[in-house]
Amino acid sequence: MIVSNKLLSALFGAALAALALSPVATAEPQELAEMHVEMDGCEACHEDGEPSADGAFEFEQCQSCHGTLDEMDAVHQPHEGNLMCADCHAPHDMNVGDKPTCDSCHDDGRTPESILK
Repeated sequence: MIVSNKLLSALFGAALAALALSPVATAEPQELAEMHVEMDGCEACHEDGEPSADGAFEFEQCQSCHGTLDEMDAVHQPHEGNLMCADCHAPHDMNVGDKPTCDSCHDDGRTPESILK
């Protein structure tokens, strides 16, 4: 059977796409806080390594690396002035790659897709 170069190229491209879209297996889930500790210890987020009473210092630390909510995408922008990063991203509870959903706080059925239309 003779297989054309176009068919082989298409099959190869499909295989690469499937590989790129497949989930990457990790040995152990890692909390957001653990990842930040690897960068610069607890001081990466906490002044003197200790949590602040109101979370303001930690919020400033998030913004110093990731930017303000207003500078981020359309999902983050409406929360500027209303929430701090840890309100949704819970660094000591969430694993790297976990994403909070709208229904974590909103019970009206909104999703990122519905608000970004």
